[in-house]
Amino acid sequence: MSSKPAWVVLEDGTAFRGRPVGADGEVFGEAVFNTSMTGYQEVLTDPSYKGQIVVMTYPHIGNYGVNEEDVESRRPWVEGFVMRELSPIASNFRAQESLDAYLKRHGVVAVDQLDTRTVTLALRQQGSMKAGISTVEADPEAFLKRVRAAPDIVGVDLVKEVTCKEAYEWPLLGQGTGDRGQADQHMPRPPSPVSCLKHHVVVLDYGVKYNILRQLAAFGCRVTVLPAAATASETLATKPDGVVLSNGPGDPAAVTYAIETIRGLIGRVPMLGICLGHQLLGLAYGGETFKLKFGHHGGNHPVQDLATGKVEITTQNHNFAVRVESIPNRSAQTSHKNLNDGTVEGMRHTTLPIVSLQYHPEAAPGPHDARHLFPQFLDLLEGARA
Repeated sequence: MSSKPAWVVLEDGTAFRGRPVGADGEVFGEAVFNTSMTGYQEVLTDPSYKGQIVVMTYPHIGNYGVNEEDVESRRPWVEGFVMRELSPIASNFRAQESLDAYLKRHGVVAVDQLDTRTVTLALRQQGSMKAGISTVEADPEAFLKRVRAAPDIVGVDLVKEVTCKEAYEWPLLGQGTGDRGQADQHMPRPPSPVSCLKHHVVVLDYGVKYNILRQLAAFGCRVTVLPAAATASETLATKPDGVVLSNGPGDPAAVTYAIETIRGLIGRVPMLGICLGHQLLGLAYGGETFKLKFGHHGGNHPVQDLATGKVEITTQNHNFAVRVESIPNRSAQTSHKNLNDGTVEGMRHTTLPIVSLQYHPEAAPGPHDARHLFPQFLDLLEGARA
């Protein structure tokens, strides 16, 4: 590891000196903090982090190394990675390489040996802000000018950068790997022949995590993944029993083509929205979204199911939220709420088989409290068939 300094500079002028790890270079993005104690590999490869520099609050990162089985997409998407201390030792029987080697191999600019508590406190007090990491600039004042000139994520369509280029079947591979790369060999095989699978679920890929696809397959679904730009007619042409609107990065209001597609699907097929998919569904209903002060990122967020009163500890990664009260005619109602700040964590259409969740029921990384929501969605498909 290099002995030269690296700088993390926030938009408000605060600068933090650390040690460069991973790849050399200079990157910019919106700084957010993640409170997960484990799961750094899943965080790195979550497409929802496109456009963001992630600060891990847990002090030791890299302890158990990385492997190609736990990736959540074809490559890391974070713009940069900030840690208190990168472990020099990867101690786990599943480890295939160290985190530092993985970051270098994928060109991820990262830094450690700085006080992530202070960075996190600044983001909690001031809110998410633009930031940069540089391992090549010696003058943080000069670097600050470039940080402030970097583009904001509001109003920017980041989905087009992370979605798949063409449709594919999960987990029925073998007709070519497309753009999914090395992770293909680790995707699960179908639980039974296609003729025995009970439901055909189409996933619109706004930045889908593999574990959403794994969970659907585990519950006996044939899964087809379509690019984000797929139209309503193209989606319906695949004859789905249900449609999943996936997670993804950035400002939902900027993904206008997805909103139009979802409007064309409402009332035609049962749907499940997850994270960005939940926000896009809210916009398709005619509602509004708004940007949170510092977002929700981590695996320890309490959410209450309003129908049962039960509380689940959930995995979350989002900077925007839906205003349910803005939806015309109250066609959707709140089904789950965040117990930290009261924001909407789930919606249910009042008459149609459409549900959505702001958090991640596939939980990678994170607790498994919410995985029961996948079979609940499949119950909606059964009801629609009846």
